[in-house]
Amino acid sequence: MNSNTQPRKILILAANPSGLRLDQEIREIEDAIQRAIRRDHFQIVTRQAVRPKDIRRSIAEERPEIVHFCGHGTEDGSLILEDDGGQRKLVKPEGLAALFELHADYVDCVLINACHSEKPAEAISQHINYVIGMNQAVNDKTAIKFAEGFYDALGYDAQDNKEEFQRAFNEGIVAIKLEGLPGASIPVIKKNKEEIIKADRELMAQVNPQKAAMSKYNTQIHGNVQGFIQGDNAQVEMTFRDKP
Repeated sequence: MNSNTQPRKILILAANPSGLRLDQEIREIEDAIQRAIRRDHFQIVTRQAVRPKDIRRSIAEERPEIVHFCGHGTEDGSLILEDDGGQRKLVKPEGLAALFELHADYVDCVLINACHSEKPAEAISQHINYVIGMNQAVNDKTAIKFAEGFYDALGYDAQDNKEEFQRAFNEGIVAIKLEGLPGASIPVIKKNKEEIIKADRELMAQVNPQKAAMSKYNTQIHGNVQGFIQGDNAQVEMTFRDKP
């Protein structure tokens, strides 16, 4: 890694560990990064027994690229944190979505390793490019094995980093299956497709401006053809939608 390049920061937020081996999950993540070919590209920061204000402050202070939450979730999609007295504190999906909207400039992936976390993943994906949650209850061993596979893949020496989070997600699923654990269909990935396309275009513009201009031109031509096929009204509507 170039000495002027900042490492990609992974912020691990561990909530109430009652009945869970969150220490083991954190250890597996750290081990996966430490043995990775690209280990110098990452920095791990951990916060434990987090309260809502701890999450808010930690993300703002650390400015991570990846946020990993591990803990309990409820059937309505709430995450179980702690209050100032150490008691259970439920955080709704809407609150999490609002939080990550503030940090969409630098957070690129959120992994919510908790039961019933598909709802918050869906809500957060309105603002963050890649968000992973669980579509039902998930046992501790399966959750840990998924995390291990996910971070193993992030550390691989890949030539093309495009869709690296999708690749890491797939590796997590494979890790579950190879161990013969239940629940390989429980992790789900949500993508903010509009933001991903926008980011890809910005990157293309930096690397190959001529190709980026041609891609934009082809998109406009496709839109005009679609409008013509659907009729004059549809064409007029699409023209207005192209306006800023």
